[in-house]
Amino acid sequence: MERNTPKYVKYDLLGPNVVKALEKHHFEAYYCKTKEEAFNQVLNLIPETDVVSWGGSMTLDAIGIIEALIKRNPCINRDATSTREEFVQKTIEAFSSDTYLLSSNAISEDGQLYNIDGAGNRVAALSFGPKSVIVVASMNKVVKTLDDAISRAKNVAAPTNAQRFNIKTPCKSTGTCSNCLSTDSICASFVNTRISRPPKRIKVVLIGEEFGF
Repeated sequence: MERNTPKYVKYDLLGPNVVKALEKHHFEAYYCKTKEEAFNQVLNLIPETDVVSWGGSMTLDAIGIIEALIKRNPCINRDATSTREEFVQKTIEAFSSDTYLLSSNAISEDGQLYNIDGAGNRVAALSFGPKSVIVVASMNKVVKTLDDAISRAKNVAAPTNAQRFNIKTPCKSTGTCSNCLSTDSICASFVNTRISRPPKRIKVVLIGEEFGF
């Protein structure tokens, strides 16, 4: 990949500054130019003895980290279940994992995370439970302000994921949020993670490429 194009030059300039902003908010943060660098960084953050689980994420799949962790670590893998009941049980067990991985719908340049969730398991684990949380996000998730992060989550991530999961909501038909009250809505919980508490419990790995929505 050529990194001298304007987009990637911007990412390489902005990424380290977002890392500094995240660190001011007590996150442990890293900027990796490529998915290969991100893969190695994430792997280095997780002891081989840790029980690992994760929330659904195209970014995690794209960098190949889930497949590697399944081979290396004890995992709570809800995707390996065969019934709805087993899936729900594994989702609940994930809160007791040592390390939990996910992505973020948006990150503001001043160092805050913003996420929308349907079932709530992803944002719940981000907020409380696992002793270590690793957020892996590509630089297309980074926006200027918290208001921009809210807009991105509602008007970009949610409608696109509605298409991805074939969810019957207005945004699937229109491509934009209508603040619906559908029982199928994936916008049940809106969570702004302003700081990491305790400090460095949440680790953020930014990637200077583009994955997910």
